[in-house]
Amino acid sequence: MGLDMYLTKKTYIGAEYEHRDVKAKVEITIGGKVANIDPTKISSIAERVGYWRKANAIHNWFVTNVQDGVDECQEVEVSKEQLITLRDECEKILEFKDKANEILPTSEGFFFGGTDYDEYYFQDIEYTFDILNEILDVDFDYETSFYYQSSW
Repeated sequence: MGLDMYLTKKTYIGAEYEHRDVKAKVEITIGGKVANIDPTKISSIAERVGYWRKANAIHNWFVTNVQDGVDECQEVEVSKEQLITLRDECEKILEFKDKANEILPTSEGFFFGGTDYDEYYFQDIEYTFDILNEILDVDFDYETSFYYQSSW
């Protein structure tokens, strides 16, 4: 049990609409069994692009800056601008580690992990910086969205 955090990329496909002219072949096996997926019925594809465990400073940032202070494990859309802001804050911390508590403070919570500014904190910051750099390379258009959700 503890704080688990997910960043998901959702890409709208709309294969169920002929005018979209989607060409797809889906071949997935799960546990040795072929998954029965009809590509003509795919509405969207969700990909997990980020996962954290007990990175309470990152969670606190999402709650404060994306979820309007409401922390109910809800899924919430994250804008490109918000992702850029978080990436930039992580970059500042990696450059000025002594400013970490001012830029991305830790947060206490039920099974949220430690609140020290230690090697684990900085590993979470570096991981966040790296995945956000990768994410921000995608084409943001009306068909691609990102969502944050936590569970604890």
